[in-house]
Amino acid sequence: MGESVTRNISERLRNSGSRTAFSSTCKVLGGTSGLLRAQGGEQRRSLSLHEYLSIGLLKEEGISVPAGIVASSPEEAYSAAKQIGSKDLVVKAQVLAGGRGKGTFEGGLKGGVKIVFSPEEVREISSQMIGRKLYTKQTGVKGRICNQVFICERRYPRREYYFAIAMERSYQGPVLIGSSQGGVNIEDVAVENPDAIVKEPIDIVEGIKMEQAVKVAQKMGFPPGLINEAAENMVKLYNLFLKYDASMVEINPMVEDSSGIVMCMDAKINFDSNAAYRQKKVFALQDWTQEDPRDQQAAEADLNYIGLDGTIGCLVNGAGLAMATMDIIKLHGGTPANFLDVGGGATAQQVTEAFRLITSDRKVQAILVNIFGGIMRCDVIAQGIIMAVTDLDLKIPIVVRLQGTRVDDAKTLIAASPLKILACDDLDEAAKMVVKLSAIVSLAKEAQVDVKFQLPL
Repeated sequence: MGESVTRNISERLRNSGSRTAFSSTCKVLGGTSGLLRAQGGEQRRSLSLHEYLSIGLLKEEGISVPAGIVASSPEEAYSAAKQIGSKDLVVKAQVLAGGRGKGTFEGGLKGGVKIVFSPEEVREISSQMIGRKLYTKQTGVKGRICNQVFICERRYPRREYYFAIAMERSYQGPVLIGSSQGGVNIEDVAVENPDAIVKEPIDIVEGIKMEQAVKVAQKMGFPPGLINEAAENMVKLYNLFLKYDASMVEINPMVEDSSGIVMCMDAKINFDSNAAYRQKKVFALQDWTQEDPRDQQAAEADLNYIGLDGTIGCLVNGAGLAMATMDIIKLHGGTPANFLDVGGGATAQQVTEAFRLITSDRKVQAILVNIFGGIMRCDVIAQGIIMAVTDLDLKIPIVVRLQGTRVDDAKTLIAASPLKILACDDLDEAAKMVVKLSAIVSLAKEAQVDVKFQLPL
């Protein structure tokens, strides 16, 4: 697999809202995050919720969390601060990106997590966050819009710990992860002091046992008087993990509060998208303003799409074939503009939506369609291609490579159409052709001249 293509896909996935939690937890485990994975031929990404929503789920399960209220305007933030009734408050930007505390807002405000001391200060800081983009290492130059802030009471921890639950293939199920070093990047702890990481596998059939949670709490270094309380919170977190089909629950930090109680100060939860059909309550909370608009468009069309930075659009069925297609484009000097897997049961309408999605990226100069008709029928794909080119009035060259079920019918449909669709049986030749055509279109645009393709070339 082409290393640069794979790295690019992985980077896009890490930026898709997980706030680095899932990938960081898996680094601690020494495994891979599995953010891009085949599930019955489909690509899935874990849903990530805003902090205030995750905190709300914890509270519903009876887990100790700081008092907090979400606000969508500076005035709402001011009212929330007065309602909480404390002068020691924290204003947290609700942006699905890692490194909020070290980020910078449009307008110059430094940091997406601010300690404040009055409702008036809450209003002032909120006005510099709400409606503005926050730029962090994870968001890059695009940034992410902050539509809400979470106003929390400020608590004073005596000690900070790290706790998480994740699915891990090396344990063939869920594993509890704990560390005495909380409130910092757990990846750094794993590198500098791996012995500080506690791991306790849970039997998915038997479930969590109280003695397992007690053992983890002891190894994490909780004081004797708080070990049972910490363990009870861990059991509740595990029950939440199962209840909502979570793929990861991360609490950083879990603390011993100055008042002598165990409390979860922050929560990052990812949910398995394969469980969306039975977790409708949770998935209805997804904030699409935090996503690439194309991701929402792809989700609505039931397509598996990841935008990249290249100039050659790819429409493929099957994750493995899609990766191989991108690699062969790269091999011949081109750059893929996307990963797009239409799956095994795409309709002609879905193919049209796929083309609409690909061509919404202005950088796309040519499109390669690579379909192997096993479950998918080639003639359905051909009908979709013809429909898309006609409906969208596409001007860029399209190279089509079809093999498998009803391929002859598909070729007949394409040949009978008046459209400029280039058919090619050999994938290597198709890749070479689309790379050359993309280069021609790019040169024409640079020279500000129009280019028209006639068949045969």
